[in-house]
Amino acid sequence: MRLLHKIWLDYRGRAFGDGPARLLDGVEVWGSLRKAAQELGMSYNKAWRILHAAEERLGFPLLDRSVGGSLGGGSHLTPEAQDLMRRYRAVTAEAAQALEAVFEKHFADWQDPVPDDRAAEREPDEGQGEG
Repeated sequence: MRLLHKIWLDYRGRAFGDGPARLLDGVEVWGSLRKAAQELGMSYNKAWRILHAAEERLGFPLLDRSVGGSLGGGSHLTPEAQDLMRRYRAVTAEAAQALEAVFEKHFADWQDPVPDDRAAEREPDEGQGEG
């Protein structure tokens, strides 16, 4: 048995969570929202809408964008987005550790009622059943 959780920042609605964070991580790696979306198996339009909604709720831009030209376009994180990512990653890491400790405290002696050979049958696919 394991404990699953999701953490997001709520400000005027669901403002920022793992989805936007993964997109921003991708922009840092690939220098492009289009490429980040592609690597995450997401349409550019959906990625743009996710980040635009986050920017609207947070009240500041997450990306500095440059349009095409001879060197091609690209994006990079704004200083505010870099600060947000640093804080969000710190909160999620500390929360995961705290939740694991609480889970262990209350479930360390739990006897799994399903034999080990059947446990895989009942586990949800990664990303499902988390919230």
